[in-house]
Amino acid sequence: MSTHQNIVSPAGGWDCHVHVFDAAHPVQGGHYRPVQHDLADIEALAQAHGVHHLVLVQPSVYGTDNTVLLQALAHQPERHRGVVVIDRGITDAELDRMHAMGVRGVRFNLVSPVGNGHEGLEALAPRLRERGWHVQWYAKAEQLATIAALHEGTGLTAVLDHLAGMGTAVASSDPAWAALRALAAQGAWVKLSGWYRLQASAPYDALGAHIQRMAAEMKERLVWGSDWPHTAFSADALPPYASVWRPVVDALGLTRAAQIRAAGAALYT
Repeated sequence: MSTHQNIVSPAGGWDCHVHVFDAAHPVQGGHYRPVQHDLADIEALAQAHGVHHLVLVQPSVYGTDNTVLLQALAHQPERHRGVVVIDRGITDAELDRMHAMGVRGVRFNLVSPVGNGHEGLEALAPRLRERGWHVQWYAKAEQLATIAALHEGTGLTAVLDHLAGMGTAVASSDPAWAALRALAAQGAWVKLSGWYRLQASAPYDALGAHIQRMAAEMKERLVWGSDWPHTAFSADALPPYASVWRPVVDALGLTRAAQIRAAGAALYT
């Protein structure tokens, strides 16, 4: 695809993976120390690129303390959505409060050194299903088969972060593709996001074939996320917002890319 197309989409699109940070808020040790990144900053940046709705994802450094995310959602709960990290002891009243604020999913992070394992999924599943929430996974490609097995019979939708971990090192014959197909049959979604987490460098052309294959496997169940504010980069060297959208346009074309940017409306109702 040409890299010289106008890549700004009509207003109203969705960026389905961003984080907000309060530099003064306590964090878990042994990981990065975030700097201040406010909701207003990403709202302005996204709006300039035709994106009106954001999905705030709980970063691993805050563990199950969702305070920063929920405070951000409280500003405009009807506009944005959230994905939180919780433990099995959370009360129904707190789940309902989160839902009213715009939370629509829980995250399990199997990659971060301070991430959370999947042990609480079975206990939480009935309560998540009752509220129509999904389960978001940050995982490696070799963990997809385990995720498919965990979801079997739960009635919960899986949402797979960052191209489902299908980086440039994942060969076309890798068994992870079969696991992805099993997840697709269960109704899973994939986020086209986090290119720099997938053994690729800007402009991420090396991921083009994987993006195209992902689109063929997942059909309409794809969303896009910028991964702002890009915690893999220093605060003074953040990738331009358009640069992490461009790989979708280059791989799939403007029409298909616009459909993906709008698809958050279906997943985050």
